[in-house]
Amino acid sequence: MRIFRGFHHPGVAPASAVTIGNFDGVHRGHQAMLALLNSEARHRGVPSCVLTFEPHPRDYFARLARKPELAPARIATLRDKLSELANCGVAQCVVLPFDARLSSRSPQAFIDEVLVEGLGARYVLVGDDFRFGARRAGDYAMLDAAGQRQGFDVARMNSYEVHNIRVSSSAVREALARGDMDGTAALLGRPYSISGHVVHGRKLGRELGFPTVNLRFSHWKPAAGGIFAVQVDGLADHPLPGVANLGIRPSLDPTDANGGRVLLETHCLEWPAHLRQEGGYGKIIRVDLLHKLHDELKYDSLDALRAGIARDCDEARAYFASTRRQTTRDRI
Repeated sequence: MRIFRGFHHPGVAPASAVTIGNFDGVHRGHQAMLALLNSEARHRGVPSCVLTFEPHPRDYFARLARKPELAPARIATLRDKLSELANCGVAQCVVLPFDARLSSRSPQAFIDEVLVEGLGARYVLVGDDFRFGARRAGDYAMLDAAGQRQGFDVARMNSYEVHNIRVSSSAVREALARGDMDGTAALLGRPYSISGHVVHGRKLGRELGFPTVNLRFSHWKPAAGGIFAVQVDGLADHPLPGVANLGIRPSLDPTDANGGRVLLETHCLEWPAHLRQEGGYGKIIRVDLLHKLHDELKYDSLDALRAGIARDCDEARAYFASTRRQTTRDRI
């Protein structure tokens, strides 16, 4: 998948089949939409194109209003979103900065400047609740009428349901907030995961006897948080079981090496010997969050923190043992 920051780039395809949205989480509803988009693109002999935004429009307006509580919890980092879009077979993705200029574009200017001139849209696919342009004044009817005048087809996809539940980013956020990782996986069609480069931390874990590999979550408000039983890919030739903390580590000084930023700290229950104390710095790994153990806790001392981590490791081992027993019964 080719990725472009903005559409004023010589590499952007001169014609395309386009869908528009935030695609936070790239859930099963998004996946169904992208499958249809790819099919329509093939029929027209043009590449499929996702037009998405960073930051999320609601992030932008929350900052503008100085009301951070209005910003949506973020399911996925931009990196993970782009990775999942590529997995869905999208040919190109254009990431537009959502700023004052874009937010003030009238619906017709958005059609003319972005869809027609910028992306050469031959086909535009949107969701059933799609709105666009300044003050969200544009809707499906307006887009469809513009397509008839300006020579591109427009289609609308209805809601996608799983077990009578409408699949949406909001539903995924709600499942993550409840700590319902099985429900989240059902909505996503895969385990909830976070990926990225292993970064340096305070290195406290190795002092406590629980070395960790650390990933930054590049948004201040993750949809999930707490302590999880996890599986790690990218450190060995097979997935490794582990226990992870996603959050701001309330037991630590906010002026630590990561400055109070959101971090995913993962301790592998089977620590690979080849990592030694280096912890895989610079490696790209993926951590699947399989089961939530509990919310983040604040410990009063390092001894209490060490004991808490040990309990979490025991609970994670128990989870994996019960999962293996269930898998064995299912095979029988």
